[in-house]
Amino acid sequence: MQYGEFAQYYDRMMHDVDYDRWAEYLDGLIRAFKTGDGATILDCACGTGSITLRLNLKGYEMIGADRSEEMLREAQTKARAAGCRIPFVRQDMKALAIHRPVDVVNCSCDGVNYLLGFEELRDFFRAANSCLKTEGLLLFDCSTEYKLKNILGNNFMAEDGEGYTYLWQNRYRPKARLLEMELIFFVLEGELYRRFDETHLQRAHRQGEITAALEDCGFEALAVYDAFTNAEPDEKAARIQFAARKRTDG
Repeated sequence: MQYGEFAQYYDRMMHDVDYDRWAEYLDGLIRAFKTGDGATILDCACGTGSITLRLNLKGYEMIGADRSEEMLREAQTKARAAGCRIPFVRQDMKALAIHRPVDVVNCSCDGVNYLLGFEELRDFFRAANSCLKTEGLLLFDCSTEYKLKNILGNNFMAEDGEGYTYLWQNRYRPKARLLEMELIFFVLEGELYRRFDETHLQRAHRQGEITAALEDCGFEALAVYDAFTNAEPDEKAARIQFAARKRTDG
């Protein structure tokens, strides 16, 4: 199971991610392409809500969606502590369904990489389209093939944190463009450590197939950036950011 027990340790493992910068970047994209203060945003694959909360504090009306009940529990706890009133719903990003359409659908931090084939990619885009107002904005990022193959692929990482230790072994399958991540956790309980394991799969989607799927699913591709910049990505970009608009005929 992905993001099960791992959920309560996720934020500790992601301590080096600059979520403030990430939310600021997304805020800039929303203002540049569509709307600003008061926009409604569906943040899918929201995880523990780190970006969801920050966008809410910037004035956006947020809905958080994720398929992991454990991750949503962490997100809700954080929202209460921050004084944010955000509904969090358990939904697969390939089958999003909300009562009222929103201005923006966002998916950050590799959510799209967990879609393991072209049809799953199309399922997400169709679902996002159904949740958007006409000419609504779709934002998402993904780790690139270069990153999954050359930075993460066939690499081993480990961290000894406060109350936990994890071992992370990656294997990249170039023909399938799949990265298999095996994570082993040891968490301190009393005087002993308890072990649990998770296996994650991510796919390297290529820019051309993403753009084609967007067009097929009623979107106009607006921009593709080297993430956190307004520059075009080169062949060694690690993460790319997409912006697309729902077509009037979509």
